[in-house]
Amino acid sequence: QVQLVESGGGLVQAGGSLRLSCAASGRTDRIYAMGWFRQAPGKEREFVTTISWSSGSTVYADSVKGRFTISRDNAKNTVYLQMSSLKPEDTAVYYCAVRYPFRPNYDYWGQGTQVTVSS
Repeated sequence: QVQLVESGGGLVQAGGSLRLSCAASGRTDRIYAMGWFRQAPGKEREFVTTISWSSGSTVYADSVKGRFTISRDNAKNTVYLQMSSLKPEDTAVYYCAVRYPFRPNYDYWGQGTQVTVSS
């Protein structure tokens, strides 16, 4: 199993920046990819971005492309989400998640961190 702890959320004005962190512990040797998802009030959880743990290749949702950057520090078992040019519609609880090899879905999830963007 993997345990995930997110940090770095908060309140920011539109146009501002925030950096989220997600530290993994436990069976980190089996991590295939880590991702960020978000859930706004009254909406379903949506994919934001993911990064391959081995190659570092990334995928972004269209809504955040060019504004958000995912990165990883394998030595620290930590993934980061740098968010810039934030918009009020980015307001949500942000979750990080881990995917193991040969699994279609993300298996482990953090507790979430609130990001609020004021207009």
